[in-house]
Amino acid sequence: MEDNIQEMYEKARKAFEVIEFWPQEKVDEMVLAVGWEFMKEPNREKLAKLAVEGSGIGDYESKKAKIWSKTMGTLRDQVGVKTCGVVEEFPEKGLIKLAKPIGVIANVVPCTNPESTICCLSLSTLKTRNAMIVSPHPRTQEASYETVQVARKGLKKVGAPEDLVQCIRHTSNSKTSELMAACDFAVATGGAALHKVVYQAGVPAHTVGAGNVVSFVDETADLKAAAQKIRTSKTANNSASCSSENAVAIYEGIYDEMMAALKAEGGHLLSTEEREKLRAYMWPDGHTLNRDVVASPVQKIAKAAGLSIPENTKFMMVLGEKVGPEDRFSGEKLSLTLTVWKYSDFSEMVQRERKILKFSGEGHSVSIHSRRQDRILELAKYANVGRVVCNQPHCHANSGGWHSGLPATDTLGGGTWAGNMTSENVNWKHFLNYTYVAKEVPEQIPTEEWIFGSYFLKWGRD
Repeated sequence: MEDNIQEMYEKARKAFEVIEFWPQEKVDEMVLAVGWEFMKEPNREKLAKLAVEGSGIGDYESKKAKIWSKTMGTLRDQVGVKTCGVVEEFPEKGLIKLAKPIGVIANVVPCTNPESTICCLSLSTLKTRNAMIVSPHPRTQEASYETVQVARKGLKKVGAPEDLVQCIRHTSNSKTSELMAACDFAVATGGAALHKVVYQAGVPAHTVGAGNVVSFVDETADLKAAAQKIRTSKTANNSASCSSENAVAIYEGIYDEMMAALKAEGGHLLSTEEREKLRAYMWPDGHTLNRDVVASPVQKIAKAAGLSIPENTKFMMVLGEKVGPEDRFSGEKLSLTLTVWKYSDFSEMVQRERKILKFSGEGHSVSIHSRRQDRILELAKYANVGRVVCNQPHCHANSGGWHSGLPATDTLGGGTWAGNMTSENVNWKHFLNYTYVAKEVPEQIPTEEWIFGSYFLKWGRD
């Protein structure tokens, strides 16, 4: 059956109008019903299998585990959150704040996370009483479609309208554009250029940017632990996540020891000749990443590049040479390849990292393994990113983790640096409008002295 975008929107709008004024208790019950369907092991097994088979990206166990963790993390962040009716009051200002839904949201889903992205965003849009229509990636439309069917099963169980969550069955670029233009709002998780396409639809939207995480390691770090955490994050789901480390920056005084620790974790450093072979395979035209390397097993990448690497290799390492298009290894790779930078001065490396992100990944995230708070804050001050993750496996922390206070999501805003509306982790709070009730309060006119007092003391009134 051919997808009729306008009919889908009308059904979603009708479903939205049913729940638009539901009380918090009923909304929360609906969200938990959908969340529990995602949590059921047979459903997770099926969705993970479809995602890997359709995309050829990542690995089954990682995807299955990610559906669990993203669902639980999203629900954890919603506990006790008010999204219906009066959500805040400010008596001293005479203000009452009411939360309102948006309507029907178009959700453009990537092939890297065709199932967990829907888990996160459907729970967030339902928590805020919105409807959602998914536009899947062509390579993973089956996985996304089936994920939506799981959500619809949960809605049906508690008597909520099933059309609150729908999915285009046979996707195309033209249908995606039509869907975004038809809906009230759009959210798109995908490549760095996607935000331009989304904003052309002419509706408000949340988009994301490229990742290119550089992980700093200084002499105060626990090197063995840092290497283990970097390997854990780098190899998760075969490095399908934009949050996996793309590079490591190591202080020269601990360089040999840290490299030994990374090698002990399964890292293999390529020679200059091997690096060139890998570069030619990964960017055959000199600038476009070969999609066959994205989240592929490391031995498969090596063999295709004409390399012979040890059997126990978990990820390959190459030395960073230059920053920018003349050295593509300085950018995002979405593969089991880690670029290694050596530095002698922390502040210089921070400035070099700014150039790296300007080339690829500005707005996303950086990582640091250090016990020095001053260095952590220096990196946070100068890095144009939304997240600085400290002493943790990066991809398990910056998008929400059990040792991280950041909200769980698969949609990471890159702020204006990446052409996005927000630099935050996109979750429930990004799908609400607010109405303020303003009551009369006693007159509060400030005096000139109260406003300008400090200025007058220094500069006078002249």
